[in-house]
Amino acid sequence: MRSASGTESAGLRLLAARLLLLGGLIVAWHVLTATGVLPRFFFGTPSLVFERGAAWFAGGKIYRHLAITLVETALAFGSGTLLGLGVGLWLGLAPAASTLLEPYIKALNAMPRVILAPIFAVWFGLGILSKVALGVTLVFFIVFFNVYQGVKEVSPVVLANARMLGASRRQLLRHVYLPSATSWVFSSLHTSVGMAFVGAVVGEYLGSAAGVGYLILQAEGAFDVNAVFAGILVLTAFALLLDFAVTLAERRLLRWRPAGPATVAREAASLPARDS
Repeated sequence: MRSASGTESAGLRLLAARLLLLGGLIVAWHVLTATGVLPRFFFGTPSLVFERGAAWFAGGKIYRHLAITLVETALAFGSGTLLGLGVGLWLGLAPAASTLLEPYIKALNAMPRVILAPIFAVWFGLGILSKVALGVTLVFFIVFFNVYQGVKEVSPVVLANARMLGASRRQLLRHVYLPSATSWVFSSLHTSVGMAFVGAVVGEYLGSAAGVGYLILQAEGAFDVNAVFAGILVLTAFALLLDFAVTLAERRLLRWRPAGPATVAREAASLPARDS
């Protein structure tokens, strides 16, 4: 009981510290713009930024744009993750194919994928598909390299023992390779969520008629920096929500993983001290 209560109080203290830091940054932003240290034309003011965001939600203007951006993000995130998982497992288990394709994969990864946005717009039009394609190119390589590394990191001793017990290739994939790659996959998904948002918003920014990126572009054209910041805050908030969803899935699917040193240390610190 003491261990659980100690961990809970530590989490509450951490949350309070984070909220205090956020509040301090907002107050500093307000003071610097109110005193003229930072020009309001370029940096806006927190009150007007929150007012723009509240007006969007109260008037219902943002819901259609936000839904389109979230659909693009979800499709790019899911497609890029599945594609990266499949190709990573394939090349991790096929050394000959991995050696053959290695220079091409490195070349594609080195390419700035944002420059593909105009090409995708020509190929797929200005609809959702071009934004999803750009997001997939950003998410794929993050997941692919983590899965590939996870497969390569499988202990040879574990593989030898499984083969000695008569495990088939399918059983090795299910019970050895996939569990090894899963923790690497989830470590990459937290970054992939942000990259999926980047792909959707950059695609909307370069050419679209709807989406939060389109709203930001319209506000920029009207020199409304407060609306620009409001759009950025809305995107950030929903990106954090998606990241939190990934964290919940990770906790549920990786219950088998041993607790890390930090978790062990927290639990040890919360135990009552023994009298000598």
